[in-house]
Amino acid sequence: MGYKEISIRIPVQAAPDAIEKEIQEQVRTQEFTYTIVQKSLDARNKNRISWEYRIGIHSEALTTGAAPTPPSLPVEHRLRKKQVVIVGSGPAGIFPALYLSECGYQVTLIERGSRVEQRKQSVEAFEAGGNFDPRNNYAFGEGGAGTFSDGKLTSRTKSIKAERNYIFQKFAEHGAPSEIMYMTHPHLGTDNLFRITQNMRQKLQDQGCTILFDCLLEDLLLENGRIKALKTSAGNVEGDYFVLATGHSAYETYRMLMNQGVAFQPKNFAIGFRAEHRQEVINTAQWGVARLPGVKAAEYRLTAEVPDSTPVYSFCMCPGGKVVPATAYAHTNVVNGMSYYKRNSPWANAAVVAGVQIEKLLQRPVNALETLNWLEQLEVSFYETVRGYKAPACTIRDFLNGKSGSALPASSYPFELVASNFSELLPKQLLLPLQQGLQQFCRKLRGYESGILLGLESKTSAPVQVVRHREQLHATFDNLFLAGEGSGWAGGITSSAADGLKIAQRIRALAE
Repeated sequence: MGYKEISIRIPVQAAPDAIEKEIQEQVRTQEFTYTIVQKSLDARNKNRISWEYRIGIHSEALTTGAAPTPPSLPVEHRLRKKQVVIVGSGPAGIFPALYLSECGYQVTLIERGSRVEQRKQSVEAFEAGGNFDPRNNYAFGEGGAGTFSDGKLTSRTKSIKAERNYIFQKFAEHGAPSEIMYMTHPHLGTDNLFRITQNMRQKLQDQGCTILFDCLLEDLLLENGRIKALKTSAGNVEGDYFVLATGHSAYETYRMLMNQGVAFQPKNFAIGFRAEHRQEVINTAQWGVARLPGVKAAEYRLTAEVPDSTPVYSFCMCPGGKVVPATAYAHTNVVNGMSYYKRNSPWANAAVVAGVQIEKLLQRPVNALETLNWLEQLEVSFYETVRGYKAPACTIRDFLNGKSGSALPASSYPFELVASNFSELLPKQLLLPLQQGLQQFCRKLRGYESGILLGLESKTSAPVQVVRHREQLHATFDNLFLAGEGSGWAGGITSSAADGLKIAQRIRALAE
């Protein structure tokens, strides 16, 4: 049995058997099996939009070649005495919990929020006019912030191949669509993530992991220069190693760690707003038609070059999605985006943000705590401007012309939009770069100027970064590890999960 990989191009509207026919044409045999290695959409020629495939073929007619063996993480299960306590059930927490419990470690997973079923109910009640739930919202609760997102699994990091394979395989085992294994831009969708999160919880419990819900981390308890236990709202939790995967919205956790002497430093981050369009506008700009059979919804990724070198770019695009009130705290106002797997909402949205170098912006030295306080105060100011969770908004045309007041179209946002002038809300230094960047976006995507802007978008990445050992990965204390977006060393589902898995492997090496 031989193996060969070939590349083929199939029009998006081709017949279901088009792949098999193309394989037969290239390999000159009808006796074969195949797997899709990679699949991506090529829309550069709007008159011939096609799927690009990389196909792996097994056939007796092929006399040479063997399928590549993908790199994998070593898993050896045996009972181990060391106790690992993990805080946070987002990707950077749940994947090391899966791996370490699979290897036989005693793992306790602490989650400040409730199970994802209760979390979903709390979010729906909030959007229906109920009270904000500080434990269960778009930022906090089982599954982390990524549970309410488009569920993108893309990552540009080249050094995580084994971790990536582990992550994708676990997602597939727990209910993710099989296509994530080969799509160039894979995504899960919020609806799938609800189910996957529940299935992963059951798997952790089957592997002996203890999960404490509605359990808030309050402090570190130290003894002889190491962490002995965590003080939580449910009592003290002892362990040998502690992994904090609390996400970048857990401001009180940041402050507690800083008070305990854990070293942080400011890092570059980005702020701006959500740009929302009718999905048909984006489809037409990208494909030349409002709808394309066999393809869900068009995406975009845009960057701009502005004179003062401030990076301006789109981020976390949610095709066929909606804009959501993503604040983590009752006194702040933040928006974000999410999509279901089918991406069939009539709206598209994406963050449009400008990079922030905090010391350049404020023109003075700034430490990590000051950086955190500055960003929180900006989020508070948006809450105070509209006296709640309504979204400040304006048309893209108005923002480009430095004004406000034009009628706002319908939006996916669950609360009211308040016509606002962003020049009065955002830092003055970022207004011109954002205007120049949006001007370029309008030239790149026809119809982009028809959209609206909703603010504030401030959750592209953490504003601070923990100082951790380059090789051992611990932070200040040799048994404390910060993982994922909250560490400032990762961003997005895949890279956060991979960061947690690298820490899990380091703990395994230390504990052997």
